[in-house]
Amino acid sequence: MNKGFYTKLAVTNIKKNSKTYIPYIITCTITIMMFYIMKSLSKNPGIEQIIGDQTLYTVLTMGSILVGAFSLIFLFYTNSFLMKGRKKELGLFNILGMEKRHLAKVILLENIIVMTISLTTGIVFGIALDKAMFLLIAKMVGVKTPLGFFISYKVIRSTILFFVFVFLLILIKSIYTLHSSNPAELLKGGNVGEKEPKTRWFMTLLGTLGMATGYYLAITTKNPISSLYLFFIAVLLVIVSTYLLFTAGSIALLKLLRKKKSYYYQTRHFISISGMIYRMKQNAVGLANICILSTMVLVMVSSTVSMMAGFEDILTTRYPNDFGIYSGEKNEKHNEQITTVIGQVAKETNLTMKNEISYSYLNISAIRHGNTFITDPNQIDYMNEMTNINVLVISTLEDYNRIMGEQQTLNKGEILIFSNRDNYSENELHIFDRKYTVSKVLDDFYENGEAVSNIASTHYVVVSDRQELAEINAQVLSQKENLGLGDKALQFYYGFDTIADKNTQLSFNKQMKEKLSELGFSTYSESRMENKAGMLGIYGGLFFLGIFMGTLFIMATVLIIYYKQISEGYEDRERFAIMQKVGLSKMEVRSAIRSQVLTVFFLPLMVAGIHLLAAFPLISKVLSLLNMMNTRLYIICIASCFLVFAIVYVCVYTLTAKIYYKIVSSKE
Repeated sequence: MNKGFYTKLAVTNIKKNSKTYIPYIITCTITIMMFYIMKSLSKNPGIEQIIGDQTLYTVLTMGSILVGAFSLIFLFYTNSFLMKGRKKELGLFNILGMEKRHLAKVILLENIIVMTISLTTGIVFGIALDKAMFLLIAKMVGVKTPLGFFISYKVIRSTILFFVFVFLLILIKSIYTLHSSNPAELLKGGNVGEKEPKTRWFMTLLGTLGMATGYYLAITTKNPISSLYLFFIAVLLVIVSTYLLFTAGSIALLKLLRKKKSYYYQTRHFISISGMIYRMKQNAVGLANICILSTMVLVMVSSTVSMMAGFEDILTTRYPNDFGIYSGEKNEKHNEQITTVIGQVAKETNLTMKNEISYSYLNISAIRHGNTFITDPNQIDYMNEMTNINVLVISTLEDYNRIMGEQQTLNKGEILIFSNRDNYSENELHIFDRKYTVSKVLDDFYENGEAVSNIASTHYVVVSDRQELAEINAQVLSQKENLGLGDKALQFYYGFDTIADKNTQLSFNKQMKEKLSELGFSTYSESRMENKAGMLGIYGGLFFLGIFMGTLFIMATVLIIYYKQISEGYEDRERFAIMQKVGLSKMEVRSAIRSQVLTVFFLPLMVAGIHLLAAFPLISKVLSLLNMMNTRLYIICIASCFLVFAIVYVCVYTLTAKIYYKIVSSKE
C-alpha cells in the first residue's frame, strides 16, 4: 500500500467522526492547558514574592498533581467512549481485508494527530492564559504584580512528557481492545445489546448500608479532629456505595416498578422502564461518574467560595486582636513591665492603642472521657484516643468580670464554662484530683489567637480565684517536671486593637519584637496585619484551586453527558423505528423516550444534591478547623452553587438532547 494511505485514512476517519473527535480534542486541549497553567504557577518565582512564604506554592504544587492524576483517569475514560463508537467502522475495515496490524497502525496515526493538535494548542493557550491566572491570584491576595510573562521550558517539557505518556497508555489500551475482539464483535460495535441484568440484592443491600454509614458519619461526627479522617472514610463509602446503587440498586428499583402492574402497563412507563432495565448495566457507571463529579464540583466550589467570601471573619476569628502578646514569665512584675514597654514603643511609632485586654491563663491539653479530663501521658493511648483530644483554657473570675464587664459570682469548687466547638453538657468537670460543679454555661468569651488556633475542641473554664488557678498550675508543673517537659505552664496574654494604617502597624510590630528581645523578655507576639498575607496565600490558593478543579470537573461532566447522549441516540434509533412500526405514534414514542432520558439524566443531579445535604454537617466541622465559623454564609454559598450548577446542568441537557433527538429521528 501507498505509504501515505494510512495517514490519509487516519485523517479521513477523524473528519468522518468529527461529532466524537472534536469534543475529545477540545477536552484534551483544555486538560493540557489547565495542567500547564497549574504546573507553571507552582514553579513561578513571583508566587513566593507576592505572598512572602511558600503556603500558596505548596497548594499549587498539590493542585498540579491533582490535575495530572485526574487528566490520566478522565482521558482514559473518554477514549473508551470513542473506541466504542468506532468498533463497527474498524470491523468493516477488517472484513474488507485490512489486518489488525494495519488497523493498529491507523489507530496509532490517529492518536499521534490528536496528541499533536492537543499538545500544541493546549500549551499555546496555557502560555497565553498563564499570566491571566497569575494576575487573578495576585488580585485575590491584594498585591500588585510586574508586567511580563513567565515561560518555563522545564514546565513545557514536563507537560509534553506527561501527556505523551498518557496518550501512549491510551494507545496501548485501544490496540489491546482491537486485538481482543473478533470481526463479528467489531461489526456489532456499540450496538451489542445487554442481556437483562440480574437483580443483585446483595450489592443493593451493601450499597444501601454503605451509603447509610457514610451519611451517619457525616451527620453525627462532632469532634473536628476526628472529622478530618472520618471525612475521607465517609467520602470513600459514599463513592463506592454510589457505584453499587447505580449499578445494582437502580435495576432492583426498576424491577420492583415493573412488578407494580398499575404503574408498569402504561405506554410511557412500559417503554421507559423496559428500556432502562435493558441497558442500565452499561449506563450505571456513566451515571455514577456524573453524580460523583457533580458532588465534587458542588463541595469543592461551595467550600472554597465560602472561605474566600468569609475571609475577613476568618481572619478576625483567628486573630481576635490586632496585636496579641504571649508571655511565659513567672514574675507578674515582668508581665507589667512588658505592657509598659509595648506602650512606650506604641508612642514612639505613633500607634494608637484601644480595646486593651490582659489576663493570666492555663492552656492544658487533655483526653476527655465524659466529664473527666486526663492529662497524664502515661495513662493515654494516643493511637486510639485522637478523637477525644480537648483543650482546657483556665482563667480567673476576677479577670472574667473585668474583661466582660459582668458581676458573676462563684463559690469554691464552682466554675463557669464556654465551649467554642462542642457544647459541654455535663454538670461536673474533673481534672487531676479536683471536681468542679458547672455553675453556668457561658454564651461568649474572650478568646486569644493561640487558643483559637487549636484544632481540638476548646473549653474555656473560669475558676473562683487566683489561689485556685495557682493550685492547678502547681499540679501541671509537677506533672511536667516528672515527664521532663520543662517548668512553664501559666501564661500571660496582652492584646489590643488599633486604628493605625498597615505600614505603621508593621513598623510597630518590628520595633516591639526587637525591644522585647533586647530586654530579654520571654514573649511571643502575633500581628493580624502581618499574618494576613500568609492567610490570604492559603485561602486564596484554596479558592483558586477549588474554582480551577471545579471547572475541570464540570468539563468532565459535560463531556460524559455529551458522549452518553450520542451513544444512547444511536442505540435508540432502531428502537424508535421499531416502536413506530408496531403502531405507536411518533408523539408517543418521543414522549416515552423523553421520559426515559429525563429520568436517567437528572437522577445524578438529584443524588448529588442529597450527597451535599448529608455532607453539610461534616464539611462544616472540617471548615471550622480553618476558622470558618459562619455557617449561615456557608449555607448561602451551597444554595447558590447548587442553583448555578443546576442551571448549567439544564443547559447542557437542552443542548445535548437536541443532538440526541436528531440522531434518533435520522433514517441513516
